[in-house]
Amino acid sequence: MTAVDVITVDGGKSGSVELPADIFDAQANIPLMHQVVVAQLAAARQGTHKAKTRGEVRGGGKKPYKQKGTGRARQGSLRAPQFTGGGVVHGPVPRDYSQRTPKKMKAAALRGALSDRARGGHVHVVEAFVSGETPSTKAALGTLTKVTQAKRVLVVLTAADEVNWLSLRNEERVHLIEAGQLNTYDVLVADDVVFTKDALDEFLGVPAEAAQEEN
Repeated sequence: MTAVDVITVDGGKSGSVELPADIFDAQANIPLMHQVVVAQLAAARQGTHKAKTRGEVRGGGKKPYKQKGTGRARQGSLRAPQFTGGGVVHGPVPRDYSQRTPKKMKAAALRGALSDRARGGHVHVVEAFVSGETPSTKAALGTLTKVTQAKRVLVVLTAADEVNWLSLRNEERVHLIEAGQLNTYDVLVADDVVFTKDALDEFLGVPAEAAQEEN
């Protein structure tokens, strides 16, 4: 198990937490992570693209000119694909891009991504970003700066942590996510991953009673 210091709002250390080796020191399977990320990005596509075929475009009901005697190629409609304003051949149609990805594959890919970040020293834990119950972006960024200077930071919070959510939601370099929604893509696209202590306990499945006893 790897120990990580818990950073306070003032930038000090209030202790340390153990990162389980089965989650934060697992073998990174690059092809698996690639497959999971591709599936996640594919599922995010709307798939509402549509091009009209020659049977769907308006007009073209009348034969443009007679069949024979003009010296030109015979044509039956001005809405054929070779004409301007005609239909599109083999154009895009609405479709579902989502791919079936088993839960075990997603979990294994996430473990590999977190392990890669942890081995590089890019996983951090803080008590909170703001002291008190009043949101403050300035104070939250001050705490974040003491933890990491990375340009892309993934901050993992609990759903009930409203103060930290409101404090960091407008910062461009920060992406906020709930502990239960943590995924491979967001971990890999971020330079550093910062957990609050409560979010880490929730992610690891530590009961609330046990977390309170530790504190």
